[in-house]
Amino acid sequence: MADTNDIQTFVQPYVVPEGSDELNENLQAMATSFAVTDDKIREIIKGLHKSMKTGLDRDDPNALPMIPTYVSGRPTGKETGTFLALDLGGTNLRVCQVTLKGDTTYSLVQQKFTITQEAKEVRLWDFIAECVGVFLEEHDLHPAPGKRTIPCGYTFSFPIYQTGIASGNLSMWNKSFAVPNSVGRDVVNLTQSAFQRHHVAVEVVAVLNDTVGTLMTSGYSHPDTQMGIIFGTGTNAAYWERLENIGKWTGSDRKGEMVVNLEWGAFDNATEVLPYTAHDNKLNRKSSNHGLQVFEKMISGLFLGEVARNAILSLVDQRLIFGGRSSEILNKSYTFDTAYMSEIVADASPDLEGVRVVLEGTLDIPPTSLVDRKVVQHVCNMIGTRGVRLSAAAMSAVLLARPELLTSSVSVGIDGSMYQFYPGFEANLYAVSRVFLGADFVDNRLKLHLAKDGSGVGAAIVAMTVDRDRQR
Repeated sequence: MADTNDIQTFVQPYVVPEGSDELNENLQAMATSFAVTDDKIREIIKGLHKSMKTGLDRDDPNALPMIPTYVSGRPTGKETGTFLALDLGGTNLRVCQVTLKGDTTYSLVQQKFTITQEAKEVRLWDFIAECVGVFLEEHDLHPAPGKRTIPCGYTFSFPIYQTGIASGNLSMWNKSFAVPNSVGRDVVNLTQSAFQRHHVAVEVVAVLNDTVGTLMTSGYSHPDTQMGIIFGTGTNAAYWERLENIGKWTGSDRKGEMVVNLEWGAFDNATEVLPYTAHDNKLNRKSSNHGLQVFEKMISGLFLGEVARNAILSLVDQRLIFGGRSSEILNKSYTFDTAYMSEIVADASPDLEGVRVVLEGTLDIPPTSLVDRKVVQHVCNMIGTRGVRLSAAAMSAVLLARPELLTSSVSVGIDGSMYQFYPGFEANLYAVSRVFLGADFVDNRLKLHLAKDGSGVGAAIVAMTVDRDRQR
């Protein structure tokens, strides 16, 4: 078995025997810069624990946000009932009806509404109410007997400062939204007022983000779920923390647990512990949120392809591949999609025909040699390997923050394109975390599960827990 604490383990696989000495020297230097040894992961885990603890104690711009979500009821998988969920994204509003069957399974009926430009700029809240009204009418949905409203969970994918399970003030608009008289106001109140104007018999009982939804979706099907993670276009995690450990929590109840939203994409923005390269710096320097979300830019689908593009072009500029030529497509930022990386890494053909199709057919690179194709595959492998090792480091750090749970079975709900589609991602999460969580725990008690559609189903499950707790 390879020694993952030896830098050579991360360098040796990237030698190209047919390549020049200069090419191989550059590849070795690049591989060294992207390497994440076991000792480096231990340093990252220590850094994450320090940042998590500070963030739990107080709001600190240099620490992880560690946002209390006000979600404090774990699902058991035995709950039954039909609940509504709203999922407001940048492009679509989804309205979902989720039926919990009481045997850890559920069914989902949903409808997507494209958000109009007028809604994004003027009348969003009324637009939401109209869409929910249409959904209720088309599916003949009414409040339960003796009830005036249908309880609803609300996944709101814009920055809010949460002040309660069903209240949060809008911090700012992004994704080209600019609805006036909204920033600083409670988004649940604004939505609820529109429901009343349009006579929509729905009550928003919980507002949350998609990571919390992923945790709760997994928790209904697997009640031992401790953590929800998004490894997709972006990345984030939420986990169950003991209230007594959340120093900044000002609520009267200090017993039990609460879901904490880490916002871990913001870890180590000062780049003190992460293996940060010139190729990362180039991406960061040119990004609209430069200096922020540094960890996210190293592991998530939106950015990995761009890091790879920067690394590939650095070899082109030294005339070590493609005869020093590029293409108009490859010269533009964010044209080397992370999906291309997945195709390139998965290509096991002797002449790397799949790599050739991506480079020459999709990216319009002039005819490539087998050496060119091997180098590109190596670069993608280096960056992908770093991404999954950093992902496993973060997952391990959060699970180690609750060591008392590791003696029992623990599930982790995960959603996102990296986890679903990047070759070997799940297997490598298990393999890397064995070193830090212990082989016995990982092999016998840790279960990673795909938690699809957390932003819809999860919102309904949170609505269910709120409704259940109200009736106690």
